[in-house]
Amino acid sequence: MSDKKPHNANANGHEKIEKNVGLMAVLIAVAVSFGGLAEIVPLMHQAEAIEPLEGVKPYPALQLAGRDVYVREGCYNCHSQMVRTLRFESERYGHFSLAGESVYDRPFQWGSKRTGPDLARVGGRYSDDWHRVHLANPRDVVPESNMPGFPWLGGNPVDGATVARRMKALQTLGDPYSDEEIAAAAQAVNGKSELDAVVAYLQALGRHAPRGG
Repeated sequence: MSDKKPHNANANGHEKIEKNVGLMAVLIAVAVSFGGLAEIVPLMHQAEAIEPLEGVKPYPALQLAGRDVYVREGCYNCHSQMVRTLRFESERYGHFSLAGESVYDRPFQWGSKRTGPDLARVGGRYSDDWHRVHLANPRDVVPESNMPGFPWLGGNPVDGATVARRMKALQTLGDPYSDEEIAAAAQAVNGKSELDAVVAYLQALGRHAPRGG
């Protein structure tokens, strides 16, 4: 009888992989890729299937311009727009955020960074004049605020041609802007400042959210 142990092909295969760094790296990349696809593809399909909440439409010209200024100035670095499904959050801010509210947000403003309060439900909570003063010098209305002021926004006119091009690009991506709305964009923002636009955008946030927590 032979004293040799039976050949274990699986053990030898594992040993080859473990000793070959390049092969192991390739196999790890393949495994991660398959795992990633298994998680991402269903989410992509789900995102395409999400319907906007009742009343939610693409941003009108002035609000869209304000949103672009909001993103440009980095407001998202301190303010999220995402009320979580936690009681203490819904009691403070209102109904938790729903995907159907953000179907036309490119880029979306959901997140967890809160140096300042969440703004998902700020629309209508303050007057236009309050927002104007707050954006120019926050400490005039909130003495303890550490938010920087944006006084220059009042002197920057909104570029109607840029807004129209932006709406056209979003239409190409699937936002249901009509050709008439795009053609009227420049007139809709004529004579408006970037401050006017940001205030219009903030006043629109959360208007179509469900009521209650």
